[in-house]
Amino acid sequence: MTSDAVTAATVTAATRPLVEVRDLDVHRAGAHILDGVSFDVLPNRVTALLGRNGAGKTTTLLTMLGLLPGTGSVAFDGVELLGMSTHRIVQQSIGYVPEDREVFGQLTVTENLRLAMRTPEAESRLDLVHELFPELHDRREQRAGTLSGGQQQMVAIARALLNPNRLLLIDEPSKGLAPIVVNEVVAALERAAADTTILLVEQNLQVARRLATDIVVLDSGRVAHSGPMSELFDDPELAHRFLGVAAAAGGAP
Repeated sequence: MTSDAVTAATVTAATRPLVEVRDLDVHRAGAHILDGVSFDVLPNRVTALLGRNGAGKTTTLLTMLGLLPGTGSVAFDGVELLGMSTHRIVQQSIGYVPEDREVFGQLTVTENLRLAMRTPEAESRLDLVHELFPELHDRREQRAGTLSGGQQQMVAIARALLNPNRLLLIDEPSKGLAPIVVNEVVAALERAAADTTILLVEQNLQVARRLATDIVVLDSGRVAHSGPMSELFDDPELAHRFLGVAAAAGGAP
């Protein structure tokens, strides 16, 4: 292969979507939650999935993980995920940080982390996790249920970072956290974003602005807007129309 051909192949790989969601429809409890949702997630970037409460953001992540049934297509690097069991989806090198942390409260921090290990590399990545979150090392023998909300969020993120995932699905990482903890969490996610692709659901626009390069806005279960993150902050009317807030709202982390 010539050098020009190698360069072209590299450029194509960098610009081809890692995730392609097409015509995704999901019903929950008789309600039509997602209606023909289509968007792309580019590799080695952070895409923020935004929208008002009830727009379908969490439903999108749960469907991508196989935790909710849906129709349409969710392709991860060309592999169709819809219809695949959740454990097989995770084995594609996809990590998940749930909205409500969902740590095992009766287990210690160390036990929570060890349960998340699924690759040979995970053991060696413990040092990275402890570097990002020194508190987890200090509290490694403490039961996770006795941790603060911010510390539990650190455990939830750490579990996803232990394995060398190609895609992280992260749901509301700053929800309910004090500003100083939000800063710590965002710094860890910035570090993670240097090595992997992230699809981020986040209500705090300043957190989304700091982390994301691209946005997808959902409104009533449909894609209302997609494009660079900068568009949202360069157009206050756009932010107000789709999110009901000023682009500067949310409290800078």
